[in-house]
Amino acid sequence: MGGCVSISVSCDQTLNQVGRCLTKKASYISKLQENVETLQTATQELKDLRDDLVTRVSLEEEKGQRRLATVQRWLSNAETIESQVNELLATGTEISRSFRSRFDYGKRVFKKIKEVKDLKYSGGSFKVMSERVPRCKVEERLIHPVVGMKAMAEKVCSSLMEDEVGTLGLYGMGGVGKTTLLSQINNSFVDIVNDLDVVIWVVVSKDQKTESVQETILRRLGRCSEEWKHRKEDDKASEIRKMLKGKRYMLLLDDIWSKVDIQKIGVPLPTRMNRCKVVFTTRSKEVCSEMRVDVEMEVKCLELDEAWELFRMRVVDLTLESHPDIPKVARKITKKCYGLPLALNVIGETMSSRKTIQEWSHAHDVLNSFAADFSCIQDKILPILKFSYDNLKDDVFRKCLLYCALFPEDYEIDKEELVEYWICEGFIDEDKDRDKAMNHGYEIMGTLVRACLLMEYEHTEFLKMHDMVREMALWITSDLGKKKESFIVKTGFKLRHVPEVEDWSVVQKMSLMGNEVEKISAGPYGTKKLVTLFLQNNKLMSISESFFQWMTELKDRFFAHLSQLPADISKLVALQYLNLSSTGIEVLPFGIKYLTKLTHLNLEFTQKLKSVVGISNLLSLQVLMLFESNIPLSNGLVEEELKSLEHLELLTLTLKDTFVMERLLNIHSLVNFMRHLSLDKCIPNAVRISLVAAGSSSPYGMDRPLQHMKIPNPMYFRSLTRANIVNCEGLRDLTWLMYAPSLTNLHVEMSFQIEEIISREKVMKIDGEEAKSTTPFLKLESFSLLFLYEVKSIYWSPLPFPALKYLKILRCPNLRKLPLDSASAKGCDLVLDAYGQWLRDVEWEDEATKNRFSPT
Repeated sequence: MGGCVSISVSCDQTLNQVGRCLTKKASYISKLQENVETLQTATQELKDLRDDLVTRVSLEEEKGQRRLATVQRWLSNAETIESQVNELLATGTEISRSFRSRFDYGKRVFKKIKEVKDLKYSGGSFKVMSERVPRCKVEERLIHPVVGMKAMAEKVCSSLMEDEVGTLGLYGMGGVGKTTLLSQINNSFVDIVNDLDVVIWVVVSKDQKTESVQETILRRLGRCSEEWKHRKEDDKASEIRKMLKGKRYMLLLDDIWSKVDIQKIGVPLPTRMNRCKVVFTTRSKEVCSEMRVDVEMEVKCLELDEAWELFRMRVVDLTLESHPDIPKVARKITKKCYGLPLALNVIGETMSSRKTIQEWSHAHDVLNSFAADFSCIQDKILPILKFSYDNLKDDVFRKCLLYCALFPEDYEIDKEELVEYWICEGFIDEDKDRDKAMNHGYEIMGTLVRACLLMEYEHTEFLKMHDMVREMALWITSDLGKKKESFIVKTGFKLRHVPEVEDWSVVQKMSLMGNEVEKISAGPYGTKKLVTLFLQNNKLMSISESFFQWMTELKDRFFAHLSQLPADISKLVALQYLNLSSTGIEVLPFGIKYLTKLTHLNLEFTQKLKSVVGISNLLSLQVLMLFESNIPLSNGLVEEELKSLEHLELLTLTLKDTFVMERLLNIHSLVNFMRHLSLDKCIPNAVRISLVAAGSSSPYGMDRPLQHMKIPNPMYFRSLTRANIVNCEGLRDLTWLMYAPSLTNLHVEMSFQIEEIISREKVMKIDGEEAKSTTPFLKLESFSLLFLYEVKSIYWSPLPFPALKYLKILRCPNLRKLPLDSASAKGCDLVLDAYGQWLRDVEWEDEATKNRFSPT
């Protein structure tokens, strides 16, 4: 009987299971409509959760954090399942009335409901979304070959190895090579195995403020988001102190002019116990005493033999051998440079094209005359530099150089922006085609860099002016110190008001950058010669309505931290360049529509800007810059405002809305003039960047099945020079960059699904031999790939990279081979910035390539 009971129970269970199974299967059809609605609701809830998580993780990433891999995997799964649901629901209308097809469809809907709900449940458990991004211990600095500093650098490094040495000061006159020496010290720790946690480089200079130093340190430690820029000095100090607590740091301070209180900044004092180090450069030996250094070392001028070697390197042997008497005169000129590397570089470069003995003899006579007029070496450097200034090709070059003195000491000057300034000032012919004008500007810039009167700063898009060259330029603009009011430069003076000027009628240019001016209450009377006024990096909150009344000739105008502009901006009838970048501007003033000569409007990095409605009235506008602006671009704005700017020749944009991006990038007239493009946090279901032949209307989607197509117009992105792709999900490759022939800067970061930069498969499926033979990145100068965990390839074969000077690879673990061979980047002094261990594991093209790019 027990067996019967057993059999009975088993049969009941079986029947119950069969019944439930049949009921569930029956519901596939009977509750199909209800299940479809349940799936739609669950999917919308999943999408809302995904959007919330993306917002949370994006905010944390803006603070320097990195999203966890588990979070990224969940977001990718959510995106995938959303696409699957959309596809499933779309096919519902195509189902036949047959029992079998309805049953199969209902079963798929039922299963998908469970998948969506399970994923939604797991997504609600995230408490920690991100982690701190690990920073490399040392950031290598770009330096050119130097002479006579190796022994000094080794001496400094040896001293720093001693536990008793916490603070070390390097002092010496301007132009002696202190910054170069400090850069050598920084770079010497790149490959040294030691227990340093981080090496921090900060340029202090005469104009710098504590807040700027703090922001540099916070940025180096991965903590300088927009939020930190507006925090109080004490808050920043507290955060720096917390981040450096327990860490062994080395702080390198370049060009300090007075005592720097590192504790006030937030940096713990170096002690024997924490074994931290502080190294600084200064012109003044007294500063070393004020900083209470453990060791001070003088950076001296080069010995005569070393000076001759450096001078000969600059002049080149071909010039020295052009006449038998030139070497003798050249050695005399070398002595007149007093062993100062800056003077040797500048004069050597100036004379490198002079191949007659008469030119060399004249140069010696001019330099020799300085000895009678100036008593000390520090004074002599100014006329020595002026000699090179006087020997520039023509007056345009000299004006362009002097213009750079308007910026503060050690200021990083954006190359493209500088050329735009020169064009607006009229130094470069405005009637030229824009591309030709820009090329002319870069030719001038190149000449000034080769002459050592400007310096390329670290990465290639910025320039700096050596402080001694800047002093020379200001000396020249004041008519060698006799007149000081035509060219007024008061940068970093902590001014709270516009300075008093005896005669405003003679003022042509004024720069008050980096001060503390909060309010301008009255306009200067009779400023009809004023052409350029720099006010950026102040604390300006308001400007008097009458401020612009007399500025009828003003061409360049800059503001800082303004939320609104006065209405009488309409009086600036000659204004051509209006730069409101990095300000608090919220709306454009009504009076802006009267600026009929305005050709340049810079609204980059305006995080509070709500609208640019009305810019279509600016009929002369040639340049509109909205890169990293928070303006909410819409299809209406694209259609009604941007598309109506008939004379537009340059556009910069940040795009966050994929639908606007698709609309905009299919308006060829705008794409052709796009100079900078940032794709920021675009999370597309379908990102379509059209790469089509002229006259074709079918887009080539990056996410669509590959189809044969005609070669796109090779000039499609013809003006694009800078592309930033950050936090963009759904992108597998960036093949469209093949057709950006002018691209100079490419930055790709935290776009976790990118597997290739240029896809060979996609290129091969484009019809036309020209497409297959196109060589990308021929003008690329700076290339960064950061936190791309899936990227496996940049390009399938070595590329020439004839202009590449900086290549950074960070946290790209699956990227095992670079598109380089021994001939790549020839003559570019390419800096390859990557972890030593990663470099050691790279699969090089051959031994010659390995020896060139990874000699260690």
